[in-house]
Amino acid sequence: MPNAPAAPAPSAAVAGAPAAPLAVPHTLTEDAVAIFTGVLLISVGIAFFSSAGLLTGGTAGLAFLLHYATGIGFGKIFFVLNLPFYWLALRKLGRAFTLKTFAAVLLLSVVTEWQSQFLQFARLQPLYAAIAGGLITGTGFLVLFRHRCSLGGVGIAALYLQDRYGWRAGKVQMAVDCCIVLLALWMVEPLRVVWSIAGAVALNLVLAMNHRPGRYMAV
Repeated sequence: MPNAPAAPAPSAAVAGAPAAPLAVPHTLTEDAVAIFTGVLLISVGIAFFSSAGLLTGGTAGLAFLLHYATGIGFGKIFFVLNLPFYWLALRKLGRAFTLKTFAAVLLLSVVTEWQSQFLQFARLQPLYAAIAGGLITGTGFLVLFRHRCSLGGVGIAALYLQDRYGWRAGKVQMAVDCCIVLLALWMVEPLRVVWSIAGAVALNLVLAMNHRPGRYMAV
């Protein structure tokens, strides 16, 4: 599998219409800045969820569950949970995608371990935390996706299914995220699970509206 779907060849002009512009690949510097930006936004969203005792979906949601159950740092658990998914990324989405994803996961693991020293909330209403955290996190994911990068786990599977079958990454991730959040009913009070689902919906609406096949070609 190629690293990314090839940009469609511009069709001949019809009735004087201008040809579609060719996609310009991102530079290494642009990718690095985007990974840092996306990870920082996601880490802020995670801080919203964590401070309000909420969950999110995907691999991060599983990491939250294990973090609440064991007390082990979120960053450490998140890094370990993502290790098996690099094989799928390498085989199906290419080496460049895999390396960028590994860098993003490692950076997020480090940032979340140290973030409490720089960002703390004295009071955070759960519903606000869910909506604001979801929107911020979704924007961070959008930045990563548009630079052929993810945070592993469900993100890798969602991007693969979008490239292979045209399924919207946001809708795929939304379905999986809601299922994972529902698994938390045995550990978290039902109302917080409801707020967590609202956060997952907010997160994935950002992706569903802004990361569609044919709307943006990540190169």
